[in-house]
Order: sequence, then C-alpha cells, then structure tokens
Amino acid sequence: MRKIMPVTRAGIMALTAAGLLASTAHAQTSAPAQAKPRPPCFSLSDWHGWSSPRRDVLYMKIRNKDVYRLDLTSGSNQLGSAGTHIVSVVRGSDRVCHPIDLDLRVSDGMGFAMPIRAKTITKLTPEEIAAIPKKDRP
Repeated sequence: MRKIMPVTRAGIMALTAAGLLASTAHAQTSAPAQAKPRPPCFSLSDWHGWSSPRRDVLYMKIRNKDVYRLDLTSGSNQLGSAGTHIVSVVRGSDRVCHPIDLDLRVSDGMGFAMPIRAKTITKLTPEEIAAIPKKDRP
C-alpha cells in the first residue's frame, strides 16, 4: 500500500496541474473579442425623399432627420433629370443594413426602370449633412 500512495499523489498533482493549465487557456481564448460596429440600419417605410448630386451618389432622407449616402456601382444619368423617381422593390423585410438589401430602379415614368446598385451605405453625421449644398440635400 505504501508504493501505491506516492504514485497516486503524483498522478493527482499532475491531473490538477493539467486542469489548471486547460482552464487558463480556455479563459484566454473565450475572452470577448472586439465587437464589430453594427451597421446603421433603416426601414424603407421611413424613407421620405432623395436627391442625387451626380450619377454615382444618392442621398436618402430617413425619418425626416437622418440622411444616408449611397455610393453607387451602377448609377444613372437619369438621377439628375426632372420627373425622375426611384422605385424600390421589397422582397421580405423592408429593413436595410447592407447594400445587398436594396433593389432600386430609376424611372422617368414612361417605361423601362433602370436598375441602380449601391456599393456602400453611410449614415451621415449632422455636420456632414450641413456640408451638403442646399440644392443637393434630400
């Protein structure tokens, strides 16, 4: 019995040390990672106007106070024309958080509605909104 006890104590000590190392490693790997900032989201039902200073930029007025800038990959010269309107096709939720959530088309009301694609959506700060020339504000 005397020979078994020293081996058992050594085994218990080794298992305890291994358990402490494992719990320390787990604590280090499960520490909360830096959270990515959530993208600004809005509902298309809160959209109350738009403007376009040039063919590759669209400003959207949301909730009568916020302005979002859409940089377009495929814009249109029609965006600056009088009588032009934008059609939004909604499939499922009308929540917009990413460019892929938008299905926009520009139309003059006389036929073909040309698709326009957003590559980025940026919520503007009050200072950025104030910097937009009055003629270009939504």
